[in-house]
Amino acid sequence: MHETNPYQAPTAQLQTNAQEEPADRGLRLAAVMIDALIAVVAMTPLMWFGGYFSAVIDSSQRGFQIGLGMQLMWMAISLLMFAAIHAWPLHVGGQTWGKRLLGIRIVTLDGRPVTALRAILARYFPLQIVGSIPLLGTLLVLGSVCMIFRQDRRCGHDFVAGTRVVRAR
Repeated sequence: MHETNPYQAPTAQLQTNAQEEPADRGLRLAAVMIDALIAVVAMTPLMWFGGYFSAVIDSSQRGFQIGLGMQLMWMAISLLMFAAIHAWPLHVGGQTWGKRLLGIRIVTLDGRPVTALRAILARYFPLQIVGSIPLLGTLLVLGSVCMIFRQDRRCGHDFVAGTRVVRAR
């Protein structure tokens, strides 16, 4: 007779497509670096001509930090730029430009393509917003990223969004 333990945590098997193996950690890192380079190329002229750099220099020369309002404004601008830059490849194939170049993509836990809205609002924006918190945000983002060393290679933002990154077919 097999008795069940009423206090045992429930278990569930993820249904994964055998052809969809998790993306290599190195490929994911390289994709993030490509996306970061794209962001720097897009944001630097905008921040230069938008007066952000001169405001930072002016504040530091007076011994002050830049105002919270300006920081929040530029955070919002960078979030919108991220969405504008990556919306199309996320919509078409569940990929940022870096993931597209390296042949990996974001899918839901059951293997369906992730929508651009879900990827941006649940996967990227929370991580970028948390990362904007001085010191604590950096530690939380680092913790999220370090989760890639789990067996399933899912980062913290993958858990928040219910996604995983796999090799593109």
